[in-house]
Amino acid sequence: MRRKGAERTARYSAGAARPADARLIALYLDMLAAERGAGKNTLGAYGRDLADFTAYLAKAGRSVATATTGDLRAYLGALGKRGLKPATLARRLSAVRQLYRFLYAEGRRKDDPAAVLEGPKRARNLPKTLSLTEVDRLLRIAVSGDPAAPLAVRLRAARLACLVELLYATGLRVSELVSLPASAARRDARVIVVRGKGNKERMVPLNNAAKRATAGYLALAAEAGAGGGSKWLFPSSGDSGHLTRQHFARELKSLAAAAGLRAAQVSPHVLRHAFASHLLHNGADLRVVQTLLGHADISTTQIYTHVLEERLKSLVRDLHPLAQDQ
Repeated sequence: MRRKGAERTARYSAGAARPADARLIALYLDMLAAERGAGKNTLGAYGRDLADFTAYLAKAGRSVATATTGDLRAYLGALGKRGLKPATLARRLSAVRQLYRFLYAEGRRKDDPAAVLEGPKRARNLPKTLSLTEVDRLLRIAVSGDPAAPLAVRLRAARLACLVELLYATGLRVSELVSLPASAARRDARVIVVRGKGNKERMVPLNNAAKRATAGYLALAAEAGAGGGSKWLFPSSGDSGHLTRQHFARELKSLAAAAGLRAAQVSPHVLRHAFASHLLHNGADLRVVQTLLGHADISTTQIYTHVLEERLKSLVRDLHPLAQDQ
């Protein structure tokens, strides 16, 4: 079930689009809200940019599903004739690129017509993340369930604790996390095999905290007789058969509020960034982090190079024999 706020934003922003285009944009905006914690203003901005794009396509007799790279270049040319600022052009292009990247990853397009487009160069924003202290606070609240609560309440709390521990321990994409098979919870498992983008498999190690949280969740699920015949680790009665990323994102924001963190500050994607940033800060190799995150290209992982730069500065400051004299 889609989040109502994102649904309203999608309907308003893509109102001029064809119904099929509006549905695709609604799916994309829902992903931004659930996976990246996008707020109302961000969703509105992306929605307006994509509404402008789909209105152009409609006039040209095209749609999001049928547009070619040539159509996209023609759209950028039309934007240039409007005299828009480079920052605005870059933002519109970014919205179109991300839309098609999402549609391709979700299997809604067999190609990505925006992949080869070039636009104004802009500085890449640093990913939002959490400090070690903030993550520790979040995890402590997650595992501090009330043992006297009804079984259904304890099971839901244990499921959330398992999700959060697994996410921070592995850095999985939220779509990978909620669709983990039941076989991922084998008692002797030291790693889990994840099927990620492009149907590629990778192995990600589990830490003891994640194992304990998973064992606790499964014990309560067995006691409640829940999901015994499901092939999913986090079963649900929805169409997919497993917990949705939107549902998890909402529960995570409630947990963040209980931990004294701003809900807008915390999302599954932010915890994935925290996983990568904290690994690098503690000496992990960038290529190792690339593998764990499932990035096909090292350039995607290089958004974290600021962490490496700060670590190198601190190493020189703390370990260089002349550092104290400078």
